[in-house]
Amino acid sequence: MNEEERDPLIDTEVVVETVTGISLYDYGIAAGIFILFIVFRKIFTRYLFRVILKYSDRAKTDVLHNILMAFKSPLQLFFVIIGIYLALLYLPLPDGFNQPMIRIFRTLVIIMMAWGLFNLSSTSSTLFVKVGRKLDIELDQILLPFLSKLVRFAIVAMALSIIASEWGYDVNGFVAGLGLGGLAFALAAQNTLSNFFGGVVIITEKPFTIGDWISSPSVEGIVEDITFRSTKIRTFAHSLVVVPNATLANEPIQNWSKMGKRQITFKLGVTYSTSRDKMETCVDRIKMLLRESEHVDQELILVRFESFAQSSLDIFVYFFTKTTAWEEYLEIKEQINLDIMRILEVEGVQIAYPTRSLHVKHEEVSEEKKHEFLEREY
Repeated sequence: MNEEERDPLIDTEVVVETVTGISLYDYGIAAGIFILFIVFRKIFTRYLFRVILKYSDRAKTDVLHNILMAFKSPLQLFFVIIGIYLALLYLPLPDGFNQPMIRIFRTLVIIMMAWGLFNLSSTSSTLFVKVGRKLDIELDQILLPFLSKLVRFAIVAMALSIIASEWGYDVNGFVAGLGLGGLAFALAAQNTLSNFFGGVVIITEKPFTIGDWISSPSVEGIVEDITFRSTKIRTFAHSLVVVPNATLANEPIQNWSKMGKRQITFKLGVTYSTSRDKMETCVDRIKMLLRESEHVDQELILVRFESFAQSSLDIFVYFFTKTTAWEEYLEIKEQINLDIMRILEVEGVQIAYPTRSLHVKHEEVSEEKKHEFLEREY
């Protein structure tokens, strides 16, 4: 066939195939490689991953389950990225294109690894709890979020430094600059750093935790949240007080939620007209009342005739309730007070109140003085 008899459609097809220097056949193979990895990704997600997850659930530990769930999304993206990478690698691309493509691929792999570790270090992961048990460290709802944020920050920082070094940046100079900048920042932000280290002291020593009722010279209420800088406390007036951690770390703190029992103590003053026998009877009956109460802790009960006060005879009462709940504590205290009043009524003993007796001395006046007084008046 000569050149004049060629079909123009064939010439057009040849032109289309050679515009980029890559044939449609090569493009088709590359697209097939990419589609193959997309299909394998769906198979892995729907079938293989579920089977692996099912067998991991049968194990005695759930660490493997957490690792698989943390890396599930990065693995799904990894199949897409490796499909694109192998498809591009198959194509006869120019030599200058391969090196940037490899860097981009390695950067994406680093990001996916950091993504999986970032998910694994979440507060919902049991990895910290397992490590804490191995090291005999108790992790609570304060320390766990703190460690999670610390580890996540370290993961992000390491990932960024590895990516920077992958693209040829001098990480050592960057770290040295961070050191000098950190020194300047420390001098300029002393209060912030003191609050941060105060938060570290609170989290490590654990004088209180979220939900505890605490009191200090600054505030009293229920702890709602503890952050790096401050502690949020809900007062009994239902206002929210934000206290810097440095303040709380340097103050005496009473943690009322740690009470195993709750104290009740008071002085009961009776009138001076109370006889000795009735006083002894009242003391014995009040002591017996407390001994027989199921709500009173029996370890230490003190009922004693203590002192002769200015206007009363004082009976000292000291004991503890078994409950520490505020409402139940008040109910028990009220019932015991009513029972003590009943004992005093039965024994005919009156409760004293502040009184003062005024004695007026009467002197007889002679008739002579009366006469002199009347003469002076008139």
